[in-house]
Amino acid sequence: MTNNKQITIFEGKKIRRLWDEKKEKWYFSVVDIIQILIQQADYQTARKYWNKLKERLRKEGNESVSNCHQLKFKAADGKFYLTDAADVETILRLIQSVPSPKAEPIKLWLAKVGYERMQETVDPEKSINRGRMNWQRLGRSGKWIQQRMTGQEIRNKLTDYWRDNEVKEKDEYAILTNIVHQEWSGLSIKSHKNLKNLKTQNLRDHMTDAELVFTALAELSTRQIAETMETKGLEENKTPARKGGRIAKNARIELENKTGKKVVSGENFLQSPKSGKKLKEKN
Repeated sequence: MTNNKQITIFEGKKIRRLWDEKKEKWYFSVVDIIQILIQQADYQTARKYWNKLKERLRKEGNESVSNCHQLKFKAADGKFYLTDAADVETILRLIQSVPSPKAEPIKLWLAKVGYERMQETVDPEKSINRGRMNWQRLGRSGKWIQQRMTGQEIRNKLTDYWRDNEVKEKDEYAILTNIVHQEWSGLSIKSHKNLKNLKTQNLRDHMTDAELVFTALAELSTRQIAETMETKGLEENKTPARKGGRIAKNARIELENKTGKKVVSGENFLQSPKSGKKLKEKN
């Protein structure tokens, strides 16, 4: 299961979901769907309703319950908990067991959501264009968007190498990514986010043009060194991660010496792009 957690909206209500690249399908939080069906504002009430429904369906021999998976979703307290999740097909079957005026609207909505993502799988350009439009709506410049997309492509090639060479997803990816980042920037990813006053936001979505460029240089160098060394597993890949990050670090220092300006910045995009105001950097 790819760690691609997202929030989608139905009639103003948030529904947590996760995309599985191997199976090419979305998995939705069952309780979030139940909460909408029973029109209940309280999450715990919806969870209790689902637990009772699940028990009843098991006794009836309903296969929909066995098709649910325990996946980690982010809760209101900011932590991740195992939660029942199901694909569109299973969710549609579960909805039939809940008497609700929202049943038909959410069925149509789920079918539409699933179709849109399948279209993006068949034609990835649709997904790319949607990402570009989202960044444009947030006020990013064309230059920034191009650098962000180029950097993502470089990042994908690096993680592809790790995946194909015995590096485990999630935790080990995060360890190596942090090594690369700390080498080139002088800060851990957590410290860099703190500098920008970020919490749950994606750091790369709040990088300046220069930060994106040096991140891409560090990850490109890391991959090419790893390919040359033919490294496998977490421990072996730490060496190219450090070397690749150091190449970008040396380039960063040289630029800073020439311009007198720091590359690593506290700027972010949380402020309104129309206001033109920027958040102050932390000392």
